[in-house]
Amino acid sequence: EREPVDLGDLVRRAVETMREQAPESVTLKTAPNGSVTAVGDPDRIEQVLVNLIDNAVKYSPEGGEVTVSTARAEGCVRVEVADEGLGIPAAEHDSVFEKFYRGSEGGVVTGTGLGLYICRELVRRMGGTIGVRSRLGGGSTFYFELPGD
Repeated sequence: EREPVDLGDLVRRAVETMREQAPESVTLKTAPNGSVTAVGDPDRIEQVLVNLIDNAVKYSPEGGEVTVSTARAEGCVRVEVADEGLGIPAAEHDSVFEKFYRGSEGGVVTGTGLGLYICRELVRRMGGTIGVRSRLGGGSTFYFELPGD
């Protein structure tokens, strides 16, 4: 179901939920950008946020920082989850959203390989897009865009 959703509120809730589960060695923070409203399913958006934050925490080094931010873009709104982790080789950027795909770098292989696939499907069904910017050794920024209100 789609309805107007305050992304700032959802981001704050997701970050607070994940703070309780994250190791103390990783700092979770939000980048305040005022009120940003998207059109989507609030429960599914929160599910995507929690998954992206959880992945960022998993792949963050000790003392690393994960930042969640929102921004308005032309006709849509964007949410970004940035980490300071190992990064993802450019050749794998599209593959990370495929069913059962698990990264090959850094020796950290956890989960079923379904999380990012599910995120992609949820975002797509809300009329949005999802992607990643990353480079080896330079961390990753996962983002999704949804229609704006």
